Amino acid sequence: MKLEEEYSLYLDCIRFLAALFVVIAHFIQYGIINESISYYVPELGREAVMIFFVLSGFVIAYTCDIKKPSLSEYAIARAARIYSVALPLLLVSFFIVYLYSIFNEKEYYQITKAYLYIPFHSLFLGEIWNISETPTWLAPYWSLSYEVWYYILFASIYFYSGVKRVIISGVIFLFIGHKLWLLLPIWLAGVALYKYQKNVSLNIIPARLGWLLSILLLIIYKYLDFDYSLRVYGNEIWPFGFLNLGSADRYLNDYFLTFIVVLNFLCAKHSKFYLLLSYKNSIRRFSTYTFTLYLVHALVMSIWANLYNHDSNSLVDIFLLISAIAISTYVFGQLTEHRKYLFNDFFTYVYKKTLGRFHQDVKSPYLISKS
Repeated sequence: MKLEEEYSLYLDCIRFLAALFVVIAHFIQYGIINESISYYVPELGREAVMIFFVLSGFVIAYTCDIKKPSLSEYAIARAARIYSVALPLLLVSFFIVYLYSIFNEKEYYQITKAYLYIPFHSLFLGEIWNISETPTWLAPYWSLSYEVWYYILFASIYFYSGVKRVIISGVIFLFIGHKLWLLLPIWLAGVALYKYQKNVSLNIIPARLGWLLSILLLIIYKYLDFDYSLRVYGNEIWPFGFLNLGSADRYLNDYFLTFIVVLNFLCAKHSKFYLLLSYKNSIRRFSTYTFTLYLVHALVMSIWANLYNHDSNSLVDIFLLISAIAISTYVFGQLTEHRKYLFNDFFTYVYKKTLGRFHQDVKSPYLISKS
């Protein structure tokens, strides 16, 4: 099912705004802005990541429905999307931290064992079971250790059937561990939203009222500190003390937020925000830097914090950091996210020279049955 252009633009807006929310949250958490300012600025970093998860599931379901890829095409497209940004920034961050450790005589355990941790993070193993590892100076990387494995689990279900599906998906499910299990419903909510949205029909007025309601629910949720209460309660009722919740310790918050996000997206689809069409080019242009902004800002902020004595009361310092993030996002985006086709070509070449020689590609059984 093709997306209406205004709805597609709306999702692009939300995607970029979510990345900005993560940046703003880190400005608050790392003391970039003083308390008198941060008191009036909503901290929506976690909420933004959950928006990304819902969007990710939605986009994967949409892509598979529209493009009907084979397993190799799906894997190559996903690898190119993730590695085009994540791998260069991972290598750059390790190199920068290595230089910093030499000149400042500080030891970082991941840097001293880079031969282990670079492959480890390249395979997105940082959140498997009780492991909680993110690359030094790249804190947002943690969410990729969820998203990539959701891609893989989805593929094991979508491209296989019968006994193969049960065995392959079962092995992957057991491998990824409890933290990824807890947040999997958020990602699957995006898949379900795309799959079943056609069953919902709303007139424009009820749709826009529902959209406003979702915004109001989010404001109430944050204003009354429901996120804090749910986080505490979720930790209290967690029955498996030997399994650390780590980055999934807000799972109850995330479920409630997912309801809000799904409501927002579903109502936005029928709200006909035609005004967005007037800003189509700008929206598309900015949204193509979303992934880069999400990762690179943390590296820039870490460099800034370690090399410069930042004054949270100085508007000049804040402006300079914002400028550094904006410039870095543009430069890295041009070299990575906007060069995704190079990674796609590389992975296609590798596949043809290796796996492509030994086995037949797999198409989804759903597509085979339809044909």
